[in-house]
Amino acid sequence: MTADAPTIDRLQSLLHLYQSGYQSVTVDKTVEKLVEMETARLADEAARLRDKVSAYERRYGMSTEDFYARFRAGELGDSMDFVEWSVFRDMYRNTEKRLQTVGGISMSAI
Repeated sequence: MTADAPTIDRLQSLLHLYQSGYQSVTVDKTVEKLVEMETARLADEAARLRDKVSAYERRYGMSTEDFYARFRAGELGDSMDFVEWSVFRDMYRNTEKRLQTVGGISMSAI
């Protein structure tokens, strides 16, 4: 998914205003609320994906880290479970990166 150009333009305009010394309580509170909302949404998504990954760890008795290394090395084959586990792992990591960028928090390290 790519960012919407008008949204980027609006954000850059605000950034330029703030860099030139502009201040607005309304903008500050709005940005704070947006960051809080996006952080909560991403945290929920990360938790949902972590639950999916954890279910595979329990089912196959190995950590996602070990699974992923072995899967990428071609040691485990390409069963649908392994493909899904790999996809959920990648989605989880991408969501974690976004969460760290937006809210500065991390849920775990897989």
